[in-house]
Amino acid sequence: MKQVIITGPRQVEMVDRPDPHAKGEYVVVKVHATPLCTEYKAYRDNQGRPVEFLGHEAAGEVVEVAQPGRVKVGDRVAVMPQAGCGKCPLCLAGDYIHCRQAPNLLKASGNTAGASTYAQYLVAQDWLLAPIPDGVSYDHGGMACCGLGPTFGAMQRMNVNAFDTVLVTGLGPVGLGAVINAVYRGARVIGVEGHPYRAALAKALGAEAVIDPADSGAPAKIRDLTGGVGADKAVDCSGAAAAQRLMIDAARRRGHVAFVGEGGDLVIRVSDDTIRQGLTLHGVWHYNLGDSPKIMQIIRESSALLDKFITHTLPLANVRDAWELQLAGKCGKIVLHPWAL
Repeated sequence: MKQVIITGPRQVEMVDRPDPHAKGEYVVVKVHATPLCTEYKAYRDNQGRPVEFLGHEAAGEVVEVAQPGRVKVGDRVAVMPQAGCGKCPLCLAGDYIHCRQAPNLLKASGNTAGASTYAQYLVAQDWLLAPIPDGVSYDHGGMACCGLGPTFGAMQRMNVNAFDTVLVTGLGPVGLGAVINAVYRGARVIGVEGHPYRAALAKALGAEAVIDPADSGAPAKIRDLTGGVGADKAVDCSGAAAAQRLMIDAARRRGHVAFVGEGGDLVIRVSDDTIRQGLTLHGVWHYNLGDSPKIMQIIRESSALLDKFITHTLPLANVRDAWELQLAGKCGKIVLHPWAL
């Protein structure tokens, strides 16, 4: 099979790797859609060390199983990120993403390849494959991973509804997904983003207003837009401490804020932020596996928005162009097609 690897600073190659095979609960998925996430950082920052296993988002078709299980050959599925032991209390409760006993995928499956989503085939545990409904494309089904997944988890945790004003800081692909999630629930959305392309796309997806974080009057503008009260719910998708601080300061008293963006050396003021303001803080990585049918419902009913959200689809061989687009910020979600070489 063909697979993408990073060979050095802004250097990428398409290589041949052995096709993986099924074993036990590990099944083989033919990848039809590879949504891009943060892999561009490894491409940008690489110091000369090869990176072979890339990606954690994919949608495709089950093509090989080793035993009767949760899926069968021909099933169309979204591949959930990471792995889990399937036995601990977290896994059994659907919160497998926090499993502390996750297996080594290649060792457990007996393969030397199959751990990358930037490839034509991959291996996954059958119970971490979410069925894609009929009529939903692979590109759209792949949004059940990081395109919509983390902020869907945040909206679930904060119980976002039509009575809420939701603040989203950082309107990269994850933040743009937050706009779609909040709009689907009927909430009013205010965004914070400095890149003109992403600000315009957020408005096209349903954000009522987008504020430039470089504007010294940003906090006052958010207060004005919320009648001086602050946002009911807020989610940071930037991973930047300044944006996280703005999110906390712009939330109403007794509001909820969720941290989705990785990073940020934020100082939490216990008295002012959590006690006197009464905020509830959530750290959200993914969503509960039991909510997979709900996110697929959002995907099925938000087709027009997803067509706007996915701004570029490219062959796997054009991965360098895709990463350069991400680095320029002139894109929403990008999807690679491993079989369109």
